[in-house]
Amino acid sequence: MSRKESGKNENDETLSAGTSPAQPPEEKEELSGAFLVGVQDRDTPDSAVKEYISELSELVRTLGVLVKGTLTAPLHAIHPKFYIGSGKLEEIRDKAKELHCAMLVFDCPLGPSQQRNIEKFCKLQVYDRQEVILDIFAARAATREAVIQVELARNRYYLPRLAGAWSHLSRQQGGAIGSRGAGEKQIEYDRRMVKKKIASLEEELSVVRKQRATQRKSRLRGAVPNCAIIGYTNAGKSSLLNALTGADVLAEDKLFATLDPTTRRLVLPDKSELLLTDTVGFVRKLPHSLVEAFKSTLEEAVIADFLLLVLDAASPHVESHWETTLSVLSELDADRKKMIVVFNKCDLQKDPVVMARLRSTAPDGVFVSAKTREGFDSLYRRLAAFCSTGGNERMTLKIPPREGECIALLHSKCVLRSSRYDEEGFFHAVADIPPALKEKMENFRVREEE
Repeated sequence: MSRKESGKNENDETLSAGTSPAQPPEEKEELSGAFLVGVQDRDTPDSAVKEYISELSELVRTLGVLVKGTLTAPLHAIHPKFYIGSGKLEEIRDKAKELHCAMLVFDCPLGPSQQRNIEKFCKLQVYDRQEVILDIFAARAATREAVIQVELARNRYYLPRLAGAWSHLSRQQGGAIGSRGAGEKQIEYDRRMVKKKIASLEEELSVVRKQRATQRKSRLRGAVPNCAIIGYTNAGKSSLLNALTGADVLAEDKLFATLDPTTRRLVLPDKSELLLTDTVGFVRKLPHSLVEAFKSTLEEAVIADFLLLVLDAASPHVESHWETTLSVLSELDADRKKMIVVFNKCDLQKDPVVMARLRSTAPDGVFVSAKTREGFDSLYRRLAAFCSTGGNERMTLKIPPREGECIALLHSKCVLRSSRYDEEGFFHAVADIPPALKEKMENFRVREEE
């Protein structure tokens, strides 16, 4: 809503015949939208800064906020008060006010005092990249686990920022027992309450994680291998899961459209089976608090037998998205897992030069379209090949007669190289064991020294 300028010229008189009509009072544009601030140090090339700002724009638009302008500030050293220099901040403030922006969004992590100082200096709301991502996660969380994880991350983020939330810092306690002079500071009370909330959320999350671990354990007890679909946010992971399995996982052309891991069973054309798990998308500069908060979600990539790394072939930043995904996997100690690289959205990439470059960079990659199902035959073959050979371990086993279920699993789910029963009824076998059965069969392994 626009606001009318208050105040009319006191000398204005009622219009009479023949006089020209007075100009209507100007409407003052209501403050709205965001002005984005990129930061460029000496080690960051121009192309990377543009890419970061482009991604920040997508993040802000995902929250439904209009981006009105951007500016990049050079950074020779972090300014303790404003993060960037005061001269550049003044330029940013003036440009943002010219565009009638309501907020500044910085593509860097701001400290609590820096955020407050910039707000006072610019008289605008100030956000950093981490807070934007937290707000997106809060809007997208669906299951109880995701809601708890987001709330925990947000409380940890806002705890050191409470000082700026109150203009009053003390309250009278009327001489109550244990009162502290003129009164306990409101900020200290709030911090104590937030810390209690964090402790409560951590305890609740621990319970939920145990429940998920139990569900995960029951999956791993089966003989079906598990594959985690990982990749950059908005690469089409959920769309690919839906197209492969007929699932109905939320799939939108938005960043972080879905946050919760979803597992579906896939029966391949050769009748072999596979569990596919969709995971939360990765993003550059993912706040470490979110990596920790979503550890149980991302652990799907750690415990999977192998990975399906999905990349957006139509994105101009596909190579850097690849690097970011591998970097996050490295944080999770999952970067050495066997993986199939899948380039999705090939129907949208019309440049043959780009496609040739991607094929040269990833000669073993699979090029598909979740929308048109292009390349699915190749993907099915790669998945089937891994299910039959990938990750299998050859074991020499001795199974007692009472373990009939395990013997049946060997016959139905493993490749038997040799087998026999001895006089006591023990089943002796040499078999190729799939990853999902390794833990179960380990109890019956015959060591060389035996």
